[in-house]
Amino acid sequence: MRIKSCPVRIKAAGEHEGTDEGTFEAIVAAYNLDSVGDKITPGAFADTLAQWKSAGDPIPVLWSHMSQDPDYHIGEVLEAEERPEGLWVKARIDTEPGTKAAQVYKLLKGRRVTQFSFAYDVEEGAWVDQKDGEGYYELRKLKLYEVGPTLIGANQATELLDVKSADGATMRIAVEGASAAQTEELRQALTGAMAAKAGRTLSAKNEERVKDIARLANELLDSLSSSATDEGKAAPNPPETPSPQEPAAKEAPAGPSPASLRLLADLDELEVSTLTE
Repeated sequence: MRIKSCPVRIKAAGEHEGTDEGTFEAIVAAYNLDSVGDKITPGAFADTLAQWKSAGDPIPVLWSHMSQDPDYHIGEVLEAEERPEGLWVKARIDTEPGTKAAQVYKLLKGRRVTQFSFAYDVEEGAWVDQKDGEGYYELRKLKLYEVGPTLIGANQATELLDVKSADGATMRIAVEGASAAQTEELRQALTGAMAAKAGRTLSAKNEERVKDIARLANELLDSLSSSATDEGKAAPNPPETPSPQEPAAKEAPAGPSPASLRLLADLDELEVSTLTE
């Protein structure tokens, strides 16, 4: 199950805006190209909305995907349909005083929450190349699990980065401590490398650079495997405690291996823009 967020475009919330108290209307998924290179096509939700309707079960409204806590199951979708600008929903939130749902509804009415998110699976998708721009992954058929408001669509400290290849495969990477620009640069570099593996053309310079990075990555993995093997061969008996007259020498903390340092340097020098040509 994946999640995706977009800026909330609340069309109405509460009696002062023409809806019943506790209800809101909003576009919760847009058809534009998003920041991770995905683009939802009109009709992508048609089958899943029909399945929800035929089952007679309401689509859940959750606060920030907090499915493990019943207090954050804050409401239900009353109506849902695809419109020219995206997936529109009309939903009702529980408004009992003192509940999490009532507080979320207050935030929605006050426009203090500005993003909406939904959980889904990709049932059909494909990579689309463009002659005059970067390619993107087209989401053609989605299975919808839930929708709901959220303060921030992605964790700002750890971001889950999806990198897609030309054959539709997805590699998910957790990126920590990187700026938005660095994260996007990494995504483009990895997408370019995966595209090259699928047969797309690289410049001669970047082809050699990708080969060097792959070789250094293998060296780093080999060094890690060797370290693990050496630890496994250690003697089962614990080492003797050194006498006070002969204190044991302190080992210097292990630093990054030469292979990892060279790999980081090569990644830093990689010309990302030409990788995706």
